[in-house]
Amino acid sequence: MNMSEFDDAYDDQQRIRGAILETPISELPLRDPILVCSASTVADAIKNMNDHHTGCVLVEKDGKLVGIFTERDVLTKGFFRTDSHTASVESLMTPNPETLDPEDRIAFALNKMSVGGYRHIPIVDAGKPVGVLSVRDVVDFLVDLFPEDVLNLPPSPNNAITNSIDGG
Repeated sequence: MNMSEFDDAYDDQQRIRGAILETPISELPLRDPILVCSASTVADAIKNMNDHHTGCVLVEKDGKLVGIFTERDVLTKGFFRTDSHTASVESLMTPNPETLDPEDRIAFALNKMSVGGYRHIPIVDAGKPVGVLSVRDVVDFLVDLFPEDVLNLPPSPNNAITNSIDGG
């Protein structure tokens, strides 16, 4: 019996749903966390973010995770005030951030990111930061589930092929 397009689409949907529900965060290639001391200056934290090409740093005090400092914190919490270069990162960070365990599933991470509006979530193992999950990590995971459909798209959405009857 031949499979229909409906059967194909259903199988793809089930495969993707299963991967999201069953895959633990630990299977993603997470970056090591960039850690700064809570007494570090905001300028030092931003320099670390720029040097490592990342959108956040994790803030620790006495060896414990106490906060996360993100690009959003820079823009929304008064970085441009006059004392910003000498202010401690602790004064502008998001304290007590939501965290995930490496064995939590990607679906759980997506839920937290969506409900909380987070772009980065610290991954902790036994209370110690071991990575940071970013929206980009999740997008890369999704692209890997069906690369032929995503990576074979034309370089421009306004490409003439996509505007034809055959191209969608």
